[in-house]
Parts: sequence; C-alpha cells; structure tokens
Amino acid sequence: MTKLDLLYAKLVFRLNTEKRMATARKLASLLRNDFTLMDALNRLEMIESHGGTKPDEPFAIVMREWQKNLERGMSFSDATRGWVPPDETLLVTSGNLSDLVIALENVSRVVDGTQRIKRAMTSAIAYPLFLLILTFGIIMLVGVYLVPPLAEIAGDNIIWRGMAASLIWISEFSIKYWPVVLGIFIALVAIVWISLPNWSGRLRAKFDKLPPWNVYKIQMSVGWLMSLSAMVAAGITIPDAMRMLADSSNKYLRSILDETLHYIANGDNLGVALNNTGRDFPNTEIIGDLAIYADMNGFDENLGRVANDYLEESVRKMESVSSALNSFGILLVSAIIAWVVLGTFQMQDQITATLS
Repeated sequence: MTKLDLLYAKLVFRLNTEKRMATARKLASLLRNDFTLMDALNRLEMIESHGGTKPDEPFAIVMREWQKNLERGMSFSDATRGWVPPDETLLVTSGNLSDLVIALENVSRVVDGTQRIKRAMTSAIAYPLFLLILTFGIIMLVGVYLVPPLAEIAGDNIIWRGMAASLIWISEFSIKYWPVVLGIFIALVAIVWISLPNWSGRLRAKFDKLPPWNVYKIQMSVGWLMSLSAMVAAGITIPDAMRMLADSSNKYLRSILDETLHYIANGDNLGVALNNTGRDFPNTEIIGDLAIYADMNGFDENLGRVANDYLEESVRKMESVSSALNSFGILLVSAIIAWVVLGTFQMQDQITATLS
C-alpha cells in the first residue's frame, strides 16, 4: 500500500458523498444487529474488496485503515478523522456504541439534508450567473465585432438616432474599455465569492438580506441547525455542541456562533442568545421557536423537528428564488437581444437613407 494509494482512496471516499452515506447506513445497520465495530468494518471491507479479490478498491482501503486506527486505541471519530469532512467527524464523537449507531444515522440525515440545500443553492446561483455572463458577452461582442463594420460603411458624416445611437455608443465604449469592464466584472465576482464564507460583522448582517448573501446564509443556517439537532440527539449539550461547531466552521459562521455562546454563557437559552446577537440567524421565526422550545421538555425532539421543517422550507425558498432569478435573467437576455436586433435594423435603415 503506497501513499499514493491512500491519497487516492481518501479523495474518492470524500468526493463520493452518496456512497459514503450508504456505507454509514450499512455500518449503522450492522451495529444494530449486534456486530462489533471491528467485525462490521471487516464485513464492509470484504464487500468492497469483492471478497478480497480487489483489495485496492478505495472504499476497501478506507475500511482497513479505520480498523488499523481502532486497533491502535483510537476512538471512532479519531479513527475516521481526515477520511471524512470535519462536520461529519463532529457527528460521531461519541465513544458509546449505541450512541454511535444513532450518530451514524444522523450523519446520513444531516448530509442528505445539506446536499439538498446545496443543490438548491447551486440552482439558485449558477444559471442566473451564467445568464449574466452571457448578457455581458453579447454586449461586448456586439460592440467590438458587429457595430464597427456597419459604422465604417456609413462613414463619419452620419448622425445616428434612437437605438442605433446607443449601439454606436456601446461600441465605442466596448472597444476602448472592454478589458477594464471585464476586469471589474471578474473582480466583483471574486470579491463576492470570497466574502461569502469570510465576511462577518454587523454590516454583513445587513447584506444577508440581499442576494447572493441571503442564499448563502440559508445554506449555512440549515447545515448548522441540522448538525446541532443531531449532536443534541446524541447527548451532547448545547454549549459543547455549539463550541465544536464553531471550531470547525468558517469565519462567517464562527463569528455568529461565538457571539451566541457568549450570551449562552451569561444564562440565555439558545433562542434568546441567537436573538441577542442581532444577526437574524437563522431567521426571526426559527429564533422564536428555539426560544420557546429551549425551556420545554423534549428539546432534542423539538429541535430535530424544527431543523427538518426549516430544511423543507429553505429548499422551497431556494427553488422560488431560483425561479425568480432565472425568469429575470431570461428577460434580461431577451431584452438585450431585442435591443441589438432593433438597433441593427435602425442602423441599416439610416445607412440606406444616407447613401440614397
């Protein structure tokens, strides 16, 4: 077994989320049926290696490496650390076997939920961004390649009117400044992209009401709430779970969780602490629900219900935002194309009138 084999196995295991979750569900099922953890991993390794005939299969390698780590005395979370994303490692921190079964089932539930919201987020952002780039490309191509030949035919004495004049203006602007405009466009996209996981603070809270920051906020809050509910269901206290999630989060989410922990340390329950941050995270309704349920019995069950309901609501909201942005983008592209076509016709008419 070479280091390259291990790196390849780790890469495949981390990237193949669907099969990784299927493996987690199989492992939980074996443990529920009274297999020891080592026997369950050995059974999965035999399945993945096709009875030992293909020992270099990535998932078979992973199962063997986990067994080796457990034989060294590591806990399951430590044995799997680095092989799975950090947020999944957090959900299997319990050393108790019965709690591990619950934790593995929660991993599958949380990851499936976060994958749904990521797909919805991608749909909400990717196609509108493509349409925006397409619109920019159409304007630049028209300005650089379509209008100059027509203007050259007309000569310098013609006075352009209407949409033809706007095409001439955009052409002159594009020829002179298109590298600058393209550079600004790319810089803005890069700045926004970098700001999503790294920008925090009070001003960010205001931008979280606007796209694309509001879409990112929904994605992060759904993942956080589902992970928190899974950890609480596994017996981890709210403060401990919040600290663990904060430690593994990006700067944006960590700033919110650290501020929330400050208020929890002062005696506030989860909902009240979130409200006191003034960040409206996840949203006003969820904060209100958590403030109520935190003082009631069965908080772990209520938290799980709130998390699942919020996931469904957020997916619907993402789909609605995606539909609205897509419609706006299509209308924008259609308007640009109509403007170009009508402007081109006007240029031809004015050229014909000048030459006749």
